Amino acid sequence: MTKILDCTLRDGGYYTNWDFDKELVVEYCKAMEELPIDYVEIGYRSISLKGYLGEYFYCPEYVMKELKELMPSKKLTIILDEKNIRAEHVDTLLKPCIPYITMVRMAIDPKNMKRAIVLAKAVKAMGFQVAFNVMYMSKWKEDSAFLDLLEGLEDTIDYFYMVDSFGAVLPNDVKDIIELVKSKTNVSLGFHGHNNLEMALINTITAIEEGCDIVDATITGMGRGAGNLRTELLLTYFDSKNILKTRYAIMSNVVSSFENLKAHYAWGTNLPYMFSGAFSLPQKQVMEWVGLNRYSLGCILNALNNQKESLSDNIKLPVLQSKKEFKTAIILGGGKSVKHHNTALKKLAKSKENICVVHAGARNVSNFIDLDIKQFYALAGFESEKLLKNIGDFTKIDQQCVYPPFPRNMGTVIPQEIKTISCELESIDFTKASTDSLLAIGIQTAINLGVDTILLAGFDGYDTTIDQTQFMLAQENQNILNDILKLSHINVMAITPTKYDNLETSSIYSLI
Repeated sequence: MTKILDCTLRDGGYYTNWDFDKELVVEYCKAMEELPIDYVEIGYRSISLKGYLGEYFYCPEYVMKELKELMPSKKLTIILDEKNIRAEHVDTLLKPCIPYITMVRMAIDPKNMKRAIVLAKAVKAMGFQVAFNVMYMSKWKEDSAFLDLLEGLEDTIDYFYMVDSFGAVLPNDVKDIIELVKSKTNVSLGFHGHNNLEMALINTITAIEEGCDIVDATITGMGRGAGNLRTELLLTYFDSKNILKTRYAIMSNVVSSFENLKAHYAWGTNLPYMFSGAFSLPQKQVMEWVGLNRYSLGCILNALNNQKESLSDNIKLPVLQSKKEFKTAIILGGGKSVKHHNTALKKLAKSKENICVVHAGARNVSNFIDLDIKQFYALAGFESEKLLKNIGDFTKIDQQCVYPPFPRNMGTVIPQEIKTISCELESIDFTKASTDSLLAIGIQTAINLGVDTILLAGFDGYDTTIDQTQFMLAQENQNILNDILKLSHINVMAITPTKYDNLETSSIYSLI
């Protein structure tokens, strides 16, 4: 009978930064204990790495002890990321695991196979079962030389997992690759499928039919990028074939709880994940793009297509010329204060000579369509599409669309209606915080236009209760503001309320 390994806490951690609500973990563990699951992977074990990574990335001993008490009949598993772990780390990392952990898996890039074997021998010497999780399965047909290194490792490796990292393989690929691997080793085989092309179930069934001894799944498919085979789907399939009986009441409760997380993090396939799967492109980058909520699906697909075609960017634009054209720039952000102080902002713009308005994004452009002064639109991501929605007639005002320097991270998607009024920055010199931040593009535009005063409106900042994406954007904005404040020849002042630090603030009403 094929064994099932549930790796929800490990693979799902890519969305939660390996922190999970304690009550949810208890509910999950109780369900695992009652369901026909053989192995439960509880997370990573790791040396200290930069940045914050949560409880289930390091799995301290107390966590392993608590989970083993909740799941006494299950074989608990942890995974090592081979790129960070060496044989000399094994004693410190794995000695605390001995009372609780049955199997240690290793995430391995095929090019590091020799190094991984050294690590595996050190792990095996401590008495653990050892599994190789070898990535990028869809590319093995192109270069399978690393499989020759499996010869003679039957006493070192208990399971050799084929990992469909890109979610790219189809059932015939599964058959071909299993045949290839079996020609190199007698080690028991495993399969870990991703769901970019919604093939995780059929690929897993095919792997089982071709002789795989163990397969992975996660509750609701929670996992990196497009996610994995859903545990509840696999168990339901087995039940329908009279292979395993499952307890649906228990399973439905834990699935419902994880569906709440799914509503928040939105894992699962979408068009960019489908594209990355079809062409075996890394979904780590797609996950970051989708999660940041800065780019439209069209932008992400454009970037992926550029990768497929090995293009750094697909459009080169005229460069915005640097010249002493204006003394003052009002830079408008996307905050609610722009709408609230709309009348005052327009009066200020009309009252000053040598002034321009720079829109850091398209949210508020329609409120200034009747303002008869030069306006610039700092655009990136899906701001071009927003601009089209917010301004129907581009003949009404004197405006220019400004994009980040070439080549752009996402390539370039420019609607036909604004191509003739579009240009790009030659560079963003005043900050290294970001090249596609709307604030950075807006400030560099003002600098290039020769202003000596920048008035900021609509950079309200965020409340204390913000999500991870908002936190990242707030930090990015703060870093950009800190950098522009270092330029002594430009006076920077906020003229609407702001939560950002270090900014001199004055009331717009004192200026009109």
